[in-house]
Amino acid sequence: MIPSYAKPFTYQIPWKSSSLHFGEHRGTQRGLGFEYRGNVPLIDYPDARRMDLRQTLRDPYEQIQVKLFNQDNTTPIFAVCDLSSSMQFKGQGKSAVRKLDQAKEIAASIAYSASETGDVFSFVAYNQQVIENLTLPLSHHLHQSFEVIEQLSTYNKMRVGSEGVLEVPQYLSQNRALVFWISDFHMPISLIEQALNALSVHQVVPVVLWDEQEYKKLPKFGFGNMIDPETGLSRTMFFRDAVRVQFEEAFAARKQALEVVFSRFDSQAIYLSGQFDAEDMSHYFEQFMS
Repeated sequence: MIPSYAKPFTYQIPWKSSSLHFGEHRGTQRGLGFEYRGNVPLIDYPDARRMDLRQTLRDPYEQIQVKLFNQDNTTPIFAVCDLSSSMQFKGQGKSAVRKLDQAKEIAASIAYSASETGDVFSFVAYNQQVIENLTLPLSHHLHQSFEVIEQLSTYNKMRVGSEGVLEVPQYLSQNRALVFWISDFHMPISLIEQALNALSVHQVVPVVLWDEQEYKKLPKFGFGNMIDPETGLSRTMFFRDAVRVQFEEAFAARKQALEVVFSRFDSQAIYLSGQFDAEDMSHYFEQFMS
């Protein structure tokens, strides 16, 4: 059964897949695709369905010519999910959800979208290390992916970091893949840079989960509780206009720093806040990877 929160979106890849399996992406293998590759003699590629009469008549060696096309192939799709303490953040109000529950919806939607496209999917979760029992190898087993991703609903481990992202590359395929990195990226910039460098063989899509209550919808005046994103501990602060401005400026500076490191690795981020809308993902690919 497909969960109600799994909503498919459309995506493209900006390179030619080297896979040997039929799919919906442009590939490097010759076959029955739509991308014209050139002409070859029938003796080299004996497929009479592709015979090119015009080029055959023009051939000075009087060899029968056939059209050659690149086969449409599959691509490995990965959802890499940050399970560090900061992903437990939940704003206030009836509509508020944990970042991790939002990540669950996004990961399930990625799995569903990969299945709809005919691609293979893998889910990799990490905090201080890769979490083996929340990690799946590449496969077409959609319902198994849903079962593992659903476990994020009850995951509530605190006081854990995100250093395990450096172990993620060894769980990915050797062929170039599309990697959705789902996180709030409340980790050192140097760690993000190390991870992107290790993942540079792949196309990484950073999915940044920021809740506006972290930095915009703060108490206007008086005491309020703030959760440390790294330790998960709560502390009381006295809010006033100057403090609220400091928070907003800190997040603006953080976003700029993230944009610098993402652009260095040709990884355009998508920032998501509040209710997840699969259309936002489709628009992202139309804008940046079409």
